[in-house]
Amino acid sequence: MTSGAAHNSFVISINGGSSSIKVAVFRAGANPTRVMRGSVDRIGSEGAEFRLEGALDDAASKASEVRAVGTLAHNEAAEVLASALRDKLSGRALLGIGHRIVYGGPGSPDHQLLSPKLLDELRAVAKMDATHLPREIALIEIFEKVFAGVPQVMCLDTAFHRTLPRVATMLPIPRRFDEAGLRRYGYHGLSYEFLMSELEREDGKPVSGGRVVLAHLGSGASLAAVRGGKPIDTTMAASALSGLMMGTRPGDLDPGVVLYMAQQGRLTPDKLVSLLNKECGLLGVSGISADVRDLLAKRTTDTHASEAIDLFCWIARKHIAAMTASLGGLDTLVFSGGIGENSPEIRAGICESLGYLGIVLDPALNAAGKGRISASGARVLVRVIRTDEEQMIARHVERLVDTQSLAETR
Repeated sequence: MTSGAAHNSFVISINGGSSSIKVAVFRAGANPTRVMRGSVDRIGSEGAEFRLEGALDDAASKASEVRAVGTLAHNEAAEVLASALRDKLSGRALLGIGHRIVYGGPGSPDHQLLSPKLLDELRAVAKMDATHLPREIALIEIFEKVFAGVPQVMCLDTAFHRTLPRVATMLPIPRRFDEAGLRRYGYHGLSYEFLMSELEREDGKPVSGGRVVLAHLGSGASLAAVRGGKPIDTTMAASALSGLMMGTRPGDLDPGVVLYMAQQGRLTPDKLVSLLNKECGLLGVSGISADVRDLLAKRTTDTHASEAIDLFCWIARKHIAAMTASLGGLDTLVFSGGIGENSPEIRAGICESLGYLGIVLDPALNAAGKGRISASGARVLVRVIRTDEEQMIARHVERLVDTQSLAETR
């Protein structure tokens, strides 16, 4: 398939989570254009909702379809989305399907076309990411069945960090575990790839090539330190449990605390994994919610809500300072993710004591939450950039499928 043929085709991007699956359809091109988006939310709970909006043709009505689908298991939700997309794309050229894969194992450092061999390798390392990978594998299998013969691509959240310096990947554990592949991988890489491309597009290479801290703050949260366009440090380590405090995950935690909780609660390994993934973070500290919007609304009347917000900002602030140590200074700070993009209160709370680094926000610009939010004359440029992991997936699908097609024609 030539590049020109690809531009008359469509790409599906799939971003599967624990309680939701998001999909987007792009018209292929140098800058893929989103023409449709869909999701199933509240998977596993009552009131699961299917949503699909947009149209494949400019002339077509961009109507939204929203309907309750009862209580669905993850596989059932995937089948609902796959079937709906199959019907919409009937008779259209589908270039490929891209899947966000959080963890691909030590032997899969980069984005690549999926094959039976690679799928077997993912199954073999599924226990390393029991929260995400089994569901992601199921998504691949379901879309493979519904869209038989269409190339599928693994888009790794860890790929952005594959050039981390050796010292930044090491963990202070016995060497035999390092040799077995247990190290700092880093996550949210698709988001970071997009943010760096946007930073270069909007501010040029002198800015994107400087000392940059990227803050992806959402229900999952992490930081990445980038210098000269290359990652040199990140907060998440071997798993997505580490680093910053998150919606239901603790981030960095004293191992003694984990042992104590396991022993006192007489927790099996599976129950301990569930506690660390689903009961900690903002939810655990507040006892109310994992959503900062709920906690900010109760901050003045509920001490636990206030403490959860304060702790989230405190930990993020400390980690930003730590990233500047890795960078040897700071030129640009970028906020992104659901919290980073939409909460001026959280951005202000994180930055309030970082003036010594040159981070000073303009209150009015921060409230607006678009583009530059740093004060005029501040030494560090602070920006809000809306991330788009699905578009990054579409870019990788087109690149890899086109590369394979060109190789096959030579």
